[in-house]
Amino acid sequence: MEPIINNTMRVKRMNQELVREALRNMRQGTKSMVAEATGLSLATCRNILYELLSTGELIELDLEESNGGRPAQMYMYNVNFANIACIMVKAGVTVHSLTFSVVNLAGESIEEGYQEVEHMNEELIYELTDRLILKYPRIRALGIGVPGAVHQGVINSCDIPNLIHVNLVAPIQEKHKVEVILDNDMNLTVYGLYQRRGYHERKSLIVTTFIEGSLPGAGIMIDGHIHRGNSHFAGEVAFLPFGLSHAEQYRQLHNRNTFHSLAARAVSSLIAVMNPETIALTGDLMKPGDVELIRNECLKYIPELHMPHLILLDNPDEDYMCGLIKMTLESLSYSLQLVEKRR
Repeated sequence: MEPIINNTMRVKRMNQELVREALRNMRQGTKSMVAEATGLSLATCRNILYELLSTGELIELDLEESNGGRPAQMYMYNVNFANIACIMVKAGVTVHSLTFSVVNLAGESIEEGYQEVEHMNEELIYELTDRLILKYPRIRALGIGVPGAVHQGVINSCDIPNLIHVNLVAPIQEKHKVEVILDNDMNLTVYGLYQRRGYHERKSLIVTTFIEGSLPGAGIMIDGHIHRGNSHFAGEVAFLPFGLSHAEQYRQLHNRNTFHSLAARAVSSLIAVMNPETIALTGDLMKPGDVELIRNECLKYIPELHMPHLILLDNPDEDYMCGLIKMTLESLSYSLQLVEKRR
């Protein structure tokens, strides 16, 4: 009988999420409007609406204006029912930084903050998490972006050496009983760019970054989905077989005489393997005019027919935070019903 029970619960959760999503999109609506938007029966919608009302996830509004018949009850999704917190971990040449944002379920900012640290480690991230959850007890999920490769909650390569081999997910989940999302900064940046540019179709998009003090990396969207790879190593272009050590790569990328050639080899490799529609180039090593220079270098390897649109991404941190917020909100799809366990 257990598989049947599990399947029943799964269907119920899916239906609840359909109702949530419908009301989030409509802002407010009646039972009939929700049923039409979701394809669920009126009876199913009524039961789910009552359940969400009982937890405070929905707000009951006034009756709709009558068109001659009996006016129906209006409902609105309570975007302040819960919060999420997002933390961007960034590597710098001399100092590192933590940027955070606490938002509601509509992604509207409640508090933002920034701090620079000379010696970054996991304890600083835990301290910030503790402080935010203490101040905002409605936080139900935490998103963390890091400049490195992440697999099964563990950072296995990183531009901040103190974070290598650190499992950031399990300690926070165990202590605070919240959803925790940990992902690579470039995955989050390309996802944020995809969302902010309104790519509704299944486009292929890459963001490649060339940052002072670090080796390059890339975030990849293929047909509308983040491509992480088997062990979440996709996009680590510094490991391409250039025939150069990481130290020599670093030297050439930080030398204006060799930067464009090496950057173009990395970009050309991504084009040949992924064949994206657009590649966004970013990072403080990128200067005005570099996009065209890199494009011309790429044409030495890639036929014009297959060259993607190359653009310069001026404010990648906005896309980074957008991607982190979107992904963290998505992690709450089935977990809001567990809210009462933390009260």
